[in-house]
Amino acid sequence: MFVLYQQDLLNLSADEALARGDDPKPDQYAAALVRGVGSHRAEIDEVLGKHVEGWSLQRLGVLERAILRLAAYELTWEPDVPSAVVIDEAVESAKRFCSDEAGALVNGVLGSVAGTVRAQEAGG
Repeated sequence: MFVLYQQDLLNLSADEALARGDDPKPDQYAAALVRGVGSHRAEIDEVLGKHVEGWSLQRLGVLERAILRLAAYELTWEPDVPSAVVIDEAVESAKRFCSDEAGALVNGVLGSVAGTVRAQEAGG
């Protein structure tokens, strides 16, 4: 999440953002998530834009965007991770690092995204 935050804030590529971290060799799964979000960012932003009611994605804080992008990526391209786990982690991150209001926003947006994305996968 923090790598995605830096990437967005500083307009870095996924690899540039990963190289800025304290760990010269980041966790493989975390690196795969960062690269996945980077590879699908336009698609992720399009999906999120449809579910952020009354706001534009660009009006959200950079950290809120990073949290939403990461979770939307997991919901869409990591089907083995349960929706409830993805949403809960994102909400807790938003509450911890942003605000309770951000947690509520993240919960609503991701609940809507999960209902759309995961329902399509299930044939619904």
